[in-house]
Amino acid sequence: MRVAIVTENFLPKIDGVTRTLSKALEHLRAHGHRAIVLGPAGAPRRYAGAHVFTAPGVPIPFYPELRLLLPPPAFATCLQRFRPDVVHVADPMVLGAAGIRWARRLGIRLISSYHTNLSAYCGYFHLGALERPLWSYRRHLHNACDVTLCPSRSTAQMLVQQGFERVEVWTRGVDATLFAPEWRSDSWRAAVAGDPARPIVLYVGRLSHEKNLLALVRAFRQCHASRAPAAGGAPHLVLVGDGPARQDIEEALAGMPATFTGYLRGLALAQAYASADVFAFPSLTETFGQVVLEAQASGLPVVGFAAEGIRDVVANGVSGMLVGPGDVAAFAHTLQSLLAAPEARTRLGVAGRARAVELSWAAAMSALMCAYAGEQVAARAAS
Repeated sequence: MRVAIVTENFLPKIDGVTRTLSKALEHLRAHGHRAIVLGPAGAPRRYAGAHVFTAPGVPIPFYPELRLLLPPPAFATCLQRFRPDVVHVADPMVLGAAGIRWARRLGIRLISSYHTNLSAYCGYFHLGALERPLWSYRRHLHNACDVTLCPSRSTAQMLVQQGFERVEVWTRGVDATLFAPEWRSDSWRAAVAGDPARPIVLYVGRLSHEKNLLALVRAFRQCHASRAPAAGGAPHLVLVGDGPARQDIEEALAGMPATFTGYLRGLALAQAYASADVFAFPSLTETFGQVVLEAQASGLPVVGFAAEGIRDVVANGVSGMLVGPGDVAAFAHTLQSLLAAPEARTRLGVAGRARAVELSWAAAMSALMCAYAGEQVAARAAS
């Protein structure tokens, strides 16, 4: 099979979208398929054997890490010469819209994947007037495709309510060998918190306002000020990642025990997950929450809001604790309760690990191949 992936977002940027597309390209190469990528300037020239062709772009005003890519005319010729069996447009906007036109002209199968709730981001950037037009534009693009794949049932329900057609669930996977409890390290705990016995609250992800991080700051401050501190002393907050809101978050945490590590990868990231005590994830705009699955695979109990995407990954009271969306007081109380209850943390962590190991990248990519071939995804994706 010959697959052309058209995406406005690719490496070296690190997020759930680029991780998923990277896994797809690795799977295609491992199974003898050929692929090309049409993506943003700055991407590597090749990845997993696939040639990467790049286009310039203009930063999205409220989300500067993403760009609206300007489709070069040469891309149409590139697609014709490659002769793909399927075109996969990921989170189509401008380049993706051109990819849809090109695929229709070639008369080949056209798959779209929905990864990012850009419409939901508008409220965090005081651009509420753009929310409905953005939904309308994205609905138009996705409905021009043979199928739209999204990563969770709650997101699928949201898309159907917004008028998206032919929506199927294509779930994600996790490397349960890399992300595992065995990587817990007292030396890492001592390095970040000063004392390996001190409880550590971990966040992993982009440091951006749409991740609702100021809610985490408020909850952590309430937790830290509690008259019933956790065993081992007052908690320490570790934030893994980077992004445009980092300075704001650092200022909001001034005087608090907090460590900013920047982005971590591979074993360094796995060690951070396994060495913490609770994973705190305040986002209300996820379509899946890949980092939540990685935390669970690492045996780390999760505290989050019962919002789209997250509630598909975390079974409340079984593999983590979910509170009402936006209820910061409940978030703080739940966080504090878990920090004071090591047995509960262990129980939730074991259950989360058991669930996470069922979701392999091999199964997820097998489901994607079903979509490429015109077969139904959902039953295979759940296996």
